[in-house]
Amino acid sequence: MEYFDTLETRPPEERERALMARLPKQIAYAKAHAPWFAESLREVDPMTVTSREALARLPVVRKHELIEMQKKRPPFGGLVAVGLGRIGRVFASPGPIYEPEGREADYWRTARALFAAGFRAGDLVHNSFSYHMTPGAWILEGGALALGCTVFPGGVGQTEQQLQAMADLQPQGYVGTPSFLRILLERADALGLSIPSLKKALVSGEAFLPAQREALAARGIMGFQAYATADLGVIAYETPAREGLVVDEEVIVEIVRPGTGDPVPEGEVGEVVVTTFNSTYPLIRFGTGDLSAVLPGPSPCGRTNMRIRGWLGRADQTAKVKGMFVHPEQIAAVVKRHPEIRRARLVLTNPDGVDRMTLHCEAPPIEGLAARIAESLRELTKLRGEVLFVDALPNDGKVISDERKFD
Repeated sequence: MEYFDTLETRPPEERERALMARLPKQIAYAKAHAPWFAESLREVDPMTVTSREALARLPVVRKHELIEMQKKRPPFGGLVAVGLGRIGRVFASPGPIYEPEGREADYWRTARALFAAGFRAGDLVHNSFSYHMTPGAWILEGGALALGCTVFPGGVGQTEQQLQAMADLQPQGYVGTPSFLRILLERADALGLSIPSLKKALVSGEAFLPAQREALAARGIMGFQAYATADLGVIAYETPAREGLVVDEEVIVEIVRPGTGDPVPEGEVGEVVVTTFNSTYPLIRFGTGDLSAVLPGPSPCGRTNMRIRGWLGRADQTAKVKGMFVHPEQIAAVVKRHPEIRRARLVLTNPDGVDRMTLHCEAPPIEGLAARIAESLRELTKLRGEVLFVDALPNDGKVISDERKFD
């Protein structure tokens, strides 16, 4: 089989109808069972949320807010919809942020990404993600087991012991970070160990650069990447077409302007916001804090779902200026006040060691507009800044560009 299932190749219009038909039920479920959504969506009639336009009117809950949410309402901030009896494991990510894992097979929806990377039932998979506290290893293991693979739980560190196990067991596949795979292979060379069975890899957790992919290919290993988070599981994955990442069939992905919940035009860089159909952790419009952009058209591999460019940086660009925090949401509020602004970026510099804010605006140089924008900037940030009109800003998702030098 070339595809994991027929969902991957269905007409885009059919997929969109199916997702939008499921959406009201998921929102109703979240309101009924997760206290935070019961409060934040109190005035929302779930049966009216049947389009992306309606979805875009709902609030975004952002990853960086989870720490405070979970402190106020432990352990999961009111976002979990089931009792502990239906949770198999609890993990901790830096923060700390605690994530639940439901008891369903392939809870994190990883089997589809593994299949696209060439993994098949009967493969032995060497898993070098961490099995300690964080969910990385379990995310990949769950998908591999669901696919019918056998897993060796290598974890992190103990390079020579892992290599000895690989040389003895001769796994067909590797899952882990690309950098640790490079370390393993280079150490194997130094020790004279041979692992000719290793032909495929699904990597995540860090950037997978073209040079890394080519180095693996030179060894006969086909490497692919998956974009996943500890909150959501797999969001998108690479296919043999090598043109962007195809969005998973069980999520709705939006790209929004950082600091807002407003979707950006196709191709523009913005924050990845995801809605899941998960019954344990029913995240509605979850802002990942990651930047990406939608690629036009379907993948040449035949999968018809939305494609994104992959990870392009972080959307959370909060900066501290003269002892005050400045957030992308504040810059978005300035833009909202002045419809003449098409796009804006706050540039921070410190000539002579003194912090300076300049708001670069794509806007017509209307008389008096700069002064009005500057006043809004001062009112919303409590800091003074200059306004500079520009013809165009780079399409890179930056709302705050910190160009200060501290050395």
